[in-house]
Amino acid sequence: MADYSAINRVISDIARNKERNLTILKELVSQPTVSAQGIGIREGAALVAKVLEDAGIRAEIYETAGNPVVFGQRSVNPDKPTILFYGHYDVQPPEPMELWLSDPFKPEVRDGRIWGRGVADNKGQFLAHVLAVRAYTESRTELPVNVKFLLEGEEECSSPFLATFAQENLPLLKADVAITSDGPMHPSGRPTMALGVRGIMTAQLRAKGAKKDYHSGNYGGVVPNPAWKLIHLLADLRDETGHVNLPGFYDAVVPPTEKDKELLRALPFDREALLGEMGIEEFDGDPNIPYFEKIMFRPTFNICGFKSGYAGQGSKTIIPSEAIVKFDTRLVVNQDPEKIFAAFKEYITKKDQNIEVSFLGSMKPSKTPSDSPAIPIVMEALKEAYNEEPVLLPTFGGSLPDYVFTKIMKIPSLIIPYANADENNHAPNENLVLELYHKGIKASAHIIWGLQDLR
Repeated sequence: MADYSAINRVISDIARNKERNLTILKELVSQPTVSAQGIGIREGAALVAKVLEDAGIRAEIYETAGNPVVFGQRSVNPDKPTILFYGHYDVQPPEPMELWLSDPFKPEVRDGRIWGRGVADNKGQFLAHVLAVRAYTESRTELPVNVKFLLEGEEECSSPFLATFAQENLPLLKADVAITSDGPMHPSGRPTMALGVRGIMTAQLRAKGAKKDYHSGNYGGVVPNPAWKLIHLLADLRDETGHVNLPGFYDAVVPPTEKDKELLRALPFDREALLGEMGIEEFDGDPNIPYFEKIMFRPTFNICGFKSGYAGQGSKTIIPSEAIVKFDTRLVVNQDPEKIFAAFKEYITKKDQNIEVSFLGSMKPSKTPSDSPAIPIVMEALKEAYNEEPVLLPTFGGSLPDYVFTKIMKIPSLIIPYANADENNHAPNENLVLELYHKGIKASAHIIWGLQDLR
C-alpha cells in the first residue's frame, strides 16, 4: 500500500482552496441544465469542459444522438493504472418552485450547507474528483495514475445514449476501474462505498373512457371510469406484501450470496429512528425479508404518478375521460429491463387492449464482484480521508448507468457517494453539507493516490 503521508502537499492545497472550490461549485449550479426540459444543456457542457481545462485536464465535447458528453483526460504513464471517473452535469426539474426556500439556480450557503438544484446530484460530487486532480497540479505533486472523466447530460433521463457512446469509443474510455460519486452516504454519516446498483424500467399507462368528462350524477353507473380501470389493473399486479404478480417477473432474480449477506448483517441500522424520520409507522413489503435485502436484492413495482379527473380545491363531480399512471420497477441482477417491459405490455394488453402502454426509459442492474482488488485499496483510502471505518454496501437501491462499465467495458465499478443522507436529491431544497463537499475532494485525492497500487 502506498505511503499516504506523501500526499500531504495535495491535502494542504485542498484545505487552502476551500473558498475557491466553493466558488466553482456555485458557478456550476448557477447554470441550469435540466435534461427533461431541454434547458441549458449545451451551455452547461461548455462550462463543465472549462472547469476540466482549468484543472489541467484536457477536455472535449462529444456529440451523441441526445445531449453531449464531456470527456476529459490527463495521461501520465501508459504503465500506470487508469481511473475513469463518471458523473453527470444534468439535473432534475426544480418544480414545485413554491417549496424552495431560495432560488434553485442561485445557490446559497446557510446552516453549513450549500443549497441549489444539482449541488449534490451530481455537480458537487463529480466536481470533487476534478478538484482533487487540480490539487495535484497546484501542489506540484506528480499524478500517480492516469485519469479520465466521462460526464454526461442525460442521467436524469435514464442515460439513453451512454451505452452506445461507450460501445463506439471503447479505446478512448479504456480504464482499469470506474469510480462514481453519486447519491447519499449512509445515514450514520460514515463514508460509504457500494459495489453495484439496481436497474430501472419506467413506463406509462393511459386508459380512456368517454370522449369527454361527464356529470357523475347524470351518468354515474353507466359511463365507464378509466381511473377505476387502472386501479383494478394495478391492484392485480401487486399484492399487499409488495409481491409482483407478473408472470416471469422473478425468473432471473439472483439472490444475495453468503458474502452479500455477511455485508448486509454488518450494516448499521436504527429502525425506529428511520421510521420516525420518515414519519411512518411501518416499512412496506414482506416483514420476513430484511430491510437492506429488500432495497438491494429485491425488485419492486412502484406507482410514481397518477393523474385523472379533478384534484384542485373543493370538488368537481365528474367521471373523467382519461387516466394516466406512471410507474417504475427497480430491477436486480440479472433482470433485463426490456424483457420486463415486454412482459408488462403483454399482460396489460391481454387484460385490456384499449390501455396504451408506453416505454419511458431504463437502466440495467449492475454489480462488481466483491473480490475485486480495487475494493480494499479504496476502502483504506476512505478510512484515511475520513478517519472513520467505511460502510461497504453490496449494492445501492437506486439506479445509475453502472452497467456501462461492468457489462460493456468489463471493468470493476465502485460507487462512493459524498453527499449527506438528507441531500433532498430530486426534491425541493436540494443541499450539500459543506464539510462533506470538502471531505469528498480530500477523499478523491486519497483514492487517486491509493489506486496506483492497483497493478
